[in-house]
Amino acid sequence: MADQGVVLSSRGSVALEEIRVDPPGPAEVLVRIGATGVCHSDLHVIEEDGWGHSYPVLLGHEGAGTVEAVGPGVDMLDPGDRVVIGWKTACGECAPCLRGSPRHCKRPPAAPGRLHRKDGTDLTPVLRTGTFATHTVVPQAAAVKMPAALPFEQACLIGCAVATGVMSVLATANVWKGARVAVIGCGAVGLSVIQGARLAGASEIRALDVDERKLEQATRFGATHTDPTQTGPGQADFVFDVVGRGETFEQALSLVGSGGTVVLIGLSPAEERATLSLPSLFAKRTRILVSHGGDHLPLEDFPRLAQLALDGKLDLAGMVTRTAPLDEWSEALDAMKDGSVIRTVLTP
Repeated sequence: MADQGVVLSSRGSVALEEIRVDPPGPAEVLVRIGATGVCHSDLHVIEEDGWGHSYPVLLGHEGAGTVEAVGPGVDMLDPGDRVVIGWKTACGECAPCLRGSPRHCKRPPAAPGRLHRKDGTDLTPVLRTGTFATHTVVPQAAAVKMPAALPFEQACLIGCAVATGVMSVLATANVWKGARVAVIGCGAVGLSVIQGARLAGASEIRALDVDERKLEQATRFGATHTDPTQTGPGQADFVFDVVGRGETFEQALSLVGSGGTVVLIGLSPAEERATLSLPSLFAKRTRILVSHGGDHLPLEDFPRLAQLALDGKLDLAGMVTRTAPLDEWSEALDAMKDGSVIRTVLTP
């Protein structure tokens, strides 16, 4: 059976196509995709004219599957291994990596030239992964071995939403035990932030969202407060903006207390702007951080997150609202946009 993938061929033009997947090259692996989460970042790629990716684009970046073949020099994986694919691995050679900060790597490795349209045109996989497909090829460092006990439809969420949310708390912000936390935006990433805050031992976890359905979900994952009237200025030590709009960032600045930290996670539309008061920023000694996918390091963090899930400390199953075949990618994007799901997982 021919390989298939969901391809963005030009601005706003998306279709499920037959694709060609080449064998893996040196230090690369071929992965048969078992499950892939439908993440807002892929919608961002569609709506933001490719978001820096060259057309045509193979969508998807939150995937898990089975290694089918390995290229020369692969020494960490074997055919048959179950893996989660990471879009944010470290190259080990750029300035941040050389100074001991691989979480801030500037040149994550890729496996270019392995994915093609039927006519031979090279496909650009989203975030070097391209998981809205039956198969993909990635560097071995981007395929992290997972326990067999963790189902693919749960494991795939570790690749983006869960790593982004949980590690924004544990790695980017270093939330301390007893901290007061507020989370603006309670989709899959926001719920993962809430779970991360619970794991960190936060004393308060305030969930804010305009969708009442999402506030109800937030309570199930650890939020202690969901009434917006109970969350006022200066009530949080850490505020996570998972939406990334001007008004939500300004709201985050207002909610943070003296010496507190605002963490920007959400992807913003092009030209989005926020207004802030420099005197207020100075007076409150506010710290502003940007979380790039939770600054996660797949080889280190994915096994830890998987074990937390298996130990019952991290709820992945509750985040999977529905599963669907690959050809229902469009309905999955629509469900994400209207807020009726936490996560749809496609099962190629």
